Amino acid sequence: MTLRRVLSLGGILVVIVLLGSLGYVWLEGWSFFDSLYMTVITLTTVGYGDFHPTTPASRLYTMALILIGVGFMLYVITSLARVVVEGEIREVLGRRKLLKQIKKLRDHYIICGFGRIGEIIARQLKERGIPLVIVENNPDLIPSLEESGYYYILGDASKEEVLLEAGIERAKGLVAVVSSDANNVFITLTARSLNPNLFIVARGAEPGSQQKLLRAGADRVESPYELGGRKMAQTILRPNVTTFIDLAMKEEVDLSMEEVMVAPTSPLVGLALRDSGIRQKLNIIVVAIKRASGEMLFNPSPGTQIFAGDTLIALGMRQSLDELEKMAGS
Repeated sequence: MTLRRVLSLGGILVVIVLLGSLGYVWLEGWSFFDSLYMTVITLTTVGYGDFHPTTPASRLYTMALILIGVGFMLYVITSLARVVVEGEIREVLGRRKLLKQIKKLRDHYIICGFGRIGEIIARQLKERGIPLVIVENNPDLIPSLEESGYYYILGDASKEEVLLEAGIERAKGLVAVVSSDANNVFITLTARSLNPNLFIVARGAEPGSQQKLLRAGADRVESPYELGGRKMAQTILRPNVTTFIDLAMKEEVDLSMEEVMVAPTSPLVGLALRDSGIRQKLNIIVVAIKRASGEMLFNPSPGTQIFAGDTLIALGMRQSLDELEKMAGS
């Protein structure tokens, strides 16, 4: 039943009450308030006390009011009850379906907080086809999440049961970007205790919060103000470089920068960059190599050797990067 239908039924009921009251004013000479009182107790069938019809015409009028008004009132009440029950059932079934879909996710990302930063992160992941679940405790944002087609959990992300519903034990990473740094610390602590292998990125806006978040278990801590300031400074000093990086990170451009992990079984293991064919065959530029020890090699030379566990920071066309991922993982 639509809202317009409900409002129409309510409007008709109001008209019946008003007409019933005016009828008693005319037939009995009562005041409008007394007539309204008489109409209401008639329609609700609570029985008469200090007021009751005194003339045959009033009694006939009351019988007609009961037959028409009470029947219609019962119809309105049952219709409203049906709307409420159907809405609750639909909500329960929708919630159950959503949880089943979340349980099927593997290697997904959990975004805690759907504010301005969380929304941007979610949009970026969705555009790349990466599975994600959003945890948000503000019910006012749920319609926006549903409209955008996101999987979501309504609740406090610092609570274990909420993160478990989001599938944290199967997740690949978590982003804590709620408005409070203190809450991000609690979220990070809880997430790390539930999944020691989870990659956690946390928002730390206040001075001193970075070390607390790192001690709580975050792998990376980012300040939106610092990132924004750096980006604006680079735009002023090196506008062309900034434009190039922006283009490389946009989905509509076929150029992309990716991280590619080298598996122990990969044919790339033991080869120098010059012999790997990455540049010659795939036309990919290896910007940096991160060793398994954490050492970062920027602008590696052609003679740099590739080892198992290395992460190649590569720049190239998406199709070529897909080929590199196959080579590195096989």
